[in-house]
Order: sequence, then structure tokens, then C-alpha cells
Amino acid sequence: MLGVSVDTLRRWDRQGRIKTRRDQSNRRVVTAAEIERLRGADAGGALSARNRFPGVVREVKVEGLLAQVEIDAGPFRVVAVITREAAEQLELAAGVPATALVKATSVLVER
Repeated sequence: MLGVSVDTLRRWDRQGRIKTRRDQSNRRVVTAAEIERLRGADAGGALSARNRFPGVVREVKVEGLLAQVEIDAGPFRVVAVITREAAEQLELAAGVPATALVKATSVLVER
């Protein structure tokens, strides 16, 4: 939900940047309220417009635990591999509107 690794959460806990408690198994527990505090009031707009590709699902191929989703987003065709569970929860199917959100530090393509 925060878009950070477990190691980052551990480091934030040690630094006192995040409020946690321990459960009976001594695991760190972060409340939903603390997550919302960290996300801030405008968490929905955290990504810029150039990271969003609104479009329509062209095809969903499900195999085992994964689903390949193809979205026609204007002049772009975006293909993503997500979990089958995520595809089912989002109710993705051909003709359904969807937005591809791209977050990557680098994309390499070579021929």
C-alpha cells in the first residue's frame, strides 16, 4: 500500500518514522490509520499524468496464477502480467475500461 519494501518499513520503525506495535509472535503490525498517515491526504494523485494510460481492455489471458492483460490506451498498447487474483478482483475482461499505471525506473528493450 505504501510502495516500499519490508526492509524500508523495518528501517523506518528503527528510526521512529513509523508507528508499529508487536503481535504475540513479535511481528511488526502497522495500523491502517498509520498507513493513511504515511500516504498523506493526496495519495491518489501521487503519480503524474504521464504514468497513467487510460484505455479499454482488449484481452485477458489467464493461465495458472497469472493473467496477461492487454489494454488499448489511445495510440499505445500496454501489456501487463498481473496475478490471476488481481484480474478477478478488478473484474477485467475484454471491453472493460481500465487504466495502466506505469512505475519503472528503467525499461530495457534490445534487438
